[in-house]
Amino acid sequence: MSAHRYGEYAKDVSGWFLGMTGAQLALVTLAGVPALLALNGQAWGLFVGWLPVWALLAAVLLVPIRGRAAGRWFGDLCLHAIGGAMGWAAFGSRAGAGTADDLSEADLPGVLAGIRTHDGPPFGQLFTRPVIVQNCAARTWAAVASIAHPGIGLAEAGERDRMGAGLAEMCELAARTELIDVLVLQVRTVPDDGAERAAWERAHTHPDAPTLAARVNALLGATLTPAAVRTEAFVTVVVGEGRIARAARESGGGVDGRARVLHSVMAEVEAALRGPVGCTTVSWLDSAQLAAAVRTSFAPGDRGELVAADLAAASSQQLATGVPMAAAAPTMARAEVRHYLHDAWASVTDTILLPDSGAVLGALAPVLVPTVAGERRCLTVFLDPLPLTRATRVVSREQMSATTGNEMRARMGFRQRARQRRDTERVGAAEEKLTAGRALVRVAAAACVTVPATWPVVEHGRRLSASVRAAGFVPLRLDLAQDSAFAAAAIPLGVGLPDRRGRG
Repeated sequence: MSAHRYGEYAKDVSGWFLGMTGAQLALVTLAGVPALLALNGQAWGLFVGWLPVWALLAAVLLVPIRGRAAGRWFGDLCLHAIGGAMGWAAFGSRAGAGTADDLSEADLPGVLAGIRTHDGPPFGQLFTRPVIVQNCAARTWAAVASIAHPGIGLAEAGERDRMGAGLAEMCELAARTELIDVLVLQVRTVPDDGAERAAWERAHTHPDAPTLAARVNALLGATLTPAAVRTEAFVTVVVGEGRIARAARESGGGVDGRARVLHSVMAEVEAALRGPVGCTTVSWLDSAQLAAAVRTSFAPGDRGELVAADLAAASSQQLATGVPMAAAAPTMARAEVRHYLHDAWASVTDTILLPDSGAVLGALAPVLVPTVAGERRCLTVFLDPLPLTRATRVVSREQMSATTGNEMRARMGFRQRARQRRDTERVGAAEEKLTAGRALVRVAAAACVTVPATWPVVEHGRRLSASVRAAGFVPLRLDLAQDSAFAAAAIPLGVGLPDRRGRG
């Protein structure tokens, strides 16, 4: 196992004053104005009566409960209730209703409703046409690649460290381009449907084979196939419209102009993936491949039929293959409070909080291990490399917040705790690394488990949380937002890391 432990990270957003953001500080101050006025007017009864109210309001605004403050919980619960009453929490596809006019137009639920796909110009030496994913709601453009990596399970410590350094180099490259908003790494552990094995057996079975050997082979296939899994990995490069607009105008404008700029970014990322990261295959998806990837995200059981149709078509059989983008979404979907229902499947998603003690490369591997046959696991990591100017502002604000908090505690006579000293040291180390040319990267991770809807989804959600804890991390269930969480954790479209993160 690698001896290098990665732990030089800090809270995403630090408060301006004693951990409070500007809005929180303003609201707490306004809530205390009546008490200050009563104290100034020597109205002691009003002063004593308002103090508990002030403390309660401060607790509602500041004390986090499972990742969110009580006031945030109340607001989110109201929004969820309004969405359920208005029918916004349920989705029905146009293809399922028979009203889809253009089968190449994406029709996706929830936060994916703004997704549009375009066939870009030829790319690379083979002149393939990778699909360009446009998110009209977030004003971003993205490209998705399917990758193959040998893994780090059997790698030596030095090789693991080189792969970790290669990932850091790729993030620094993304920061230097000043075009990439987010790099999304997604790994899915999918139950093996046996489609490739069945096709191989049909092509290689000898008619004169011994009966006993055929029976043993069939028994092995029936026993081992349900317990087998396949691993799929995707990399999504997301570029914001604000960063790409000027370069796109110089490249001809429109979708093709943005695609040409995105192609240059894709080439740089592909070189980093094949080089220091150690990927053996990087294949940018076209429209048909992306539609299949999205469809199997919602319905893992459909992969076998799609693969069987592709194999049959390759053997000169007249069969329809693939799935149109309009039919990639589920026929029906509904967002519940603690899970997400989509057709015959149900999913539970947790975000993953980084441990204070740090983690080694590959520590999240237990999250991808299914607990029972037929369970699908997904793990998605969002890497948001910040430009140098923005990273410098963030580190300066964190340093000022840490210095102010330490001085206030010293004047009030409080002893500085070990965690506070460690946070101050981390801020100083981050400033030194920025000066040395390193990149500051925002990191977020989400894990998802998908099972048939007839299974006890609550129990499988608890097993997912147990796997996250066994890996040394802290799970946080995304209650009231399971549809958006599923889109972030299981669908390789680059949706999931918002501009403003939770500050509780």
